[in-house]
Formats: sequence, C-alpha cells, structure tokens
Amino acid sequence: MGALVLACGDSAGHDRLAALTERDDVEVSAVPATPGRTDVDPLLKGLGERRLVVLGTDADLAAVVLRLLRKELVDQVAVGFVPTGDSPVADLWDLPSDTGKAIEVALRGDVDPIPLLRDDAGGVLVGLGQIGPTRGVGYCDDTTALRGRVSAIEITPDPTGRNGLVVRVIRRGLLGKRVNEYKGRAFQLGSLPVLPVRDGVTHPRQVSRWTWYRHTSDLRVARGLI
Repeated sequence: MGALVLACGDSAGHDRLAALTERDDVEVSAVPATPGRTDVDPLLKGLGERRLVVLGTDADLAAVVLRLLRKELVDQVAVGFVPTGDSPVADLWDLPSDTGKAIEVALRGDVDPIPLLRDDAGGVLVGLGQIGPTRGVGYCDDTTALRGRVSAIEITPDPTGRNGLVVRVIRRGLLGKRVNEYKGRAFQLGSLPVLPVRDGVTHPRQVSRWTWYRHTSDLRVARGLI
C-alpha cells in the first residue's frame, strides 16, 4: 500500500527523514512549515490508498489535517505522525520516542480513531489547546466548567474516544495549583479577550468567545504496532 510522507519545514535534515527515505514503498514530498492549500491539496489528489505520514511539529500535523477536513477525506485517509520535537500529540497518541519505532508505527501501525476537534474560527485541534489566564464563564456540554478567574484552560481530544474532548481548568493560589477536569463533546467559553493557542500556534486576534467541539468524523491515526 505504501505511504506518502510530507516532510514539513526544516525537517529535511532530520535523522528521521533519512530513515524514512530508505523505505522502498515510501514517497517523500517536502512542504513548508504549517503547509496550506496549495502545498497539500495537489498531493492529496495522488494519494490513492496510501497512508499519509506527517514529519514535523504538531502545528504541521494540524495544518495537514485541516486540508483533509476541507477535502472531506478525514474518514478515508489513515494518518501517521513522526514528530521532530516535543509533541503533545505524541503523548496523546502514545507514540514511541525511539526513531525506528516511531517510523514503524507511522507506516505500519494499527489505525485507531481519535476525536478530531474543530473550533468556530475554522481551525482544528489535534493535540493541545490553551487559553488563559482570563476571567469568564465556560461550559463543557451542559456542565459549568468555570465561572470567574482562571490561570489557564487546557483542551485535548479524548484519546479513549469515549468523549470528544477533555477540559482542564487550572487555578493557582496560595495553596498551590488546583485542576478540575471535565469531559464532553464541546467546550464553550465567554471571557475577557484572550488569544487561544492551537497546537502551538497563537490565534491572530483576541476573542471574547471561543468554542471547541468534536467533528462528526474521527481522525484515523496510526498509534499502535501491528
């Protein structure tokens, strides 16, 4: 079946790319960091039944997944990920840190569903979303997750797939840090102006309302060895 590897940004000199190019059934295409429509869409046309593997950062992966969403291919394409640095996605998907094992999982691992999160600004979240500090009101489905001041809010897809997302509301005070966790299909926030961060990329403008919610189709990810 083979795989198409998108080597994003400065990953061209990474040792993991060298290991990938040794595979006969792997095609490697170099694309910019956080690639966009003109970088990814033409490659998707020739993907066929091959696995799509992203070599790069969480932000690179999110940018590629956004193109899958726009082309309505989320439920058709299996996605592997080979991170080139610290990665909340790697932790979320339980990917091995060893180079050889990480590549083997990306190319040959079993495919499992992971919730894909969207937001009301047209973006996606595959790893870690961050907001704060701020003051406002937030809901996880029908449950009040916060009311008042918070030090930070963290959002991740639920790796178990039972819920859409996991919300962690963090408060820091004289007695230390307190974390409250909620699980559901959506998280809505109304607050003082904030700059949400999606997979390491800061939203370009402040917002006073923000929503993350589970997409109707899960992302098909390679995260376990056969």
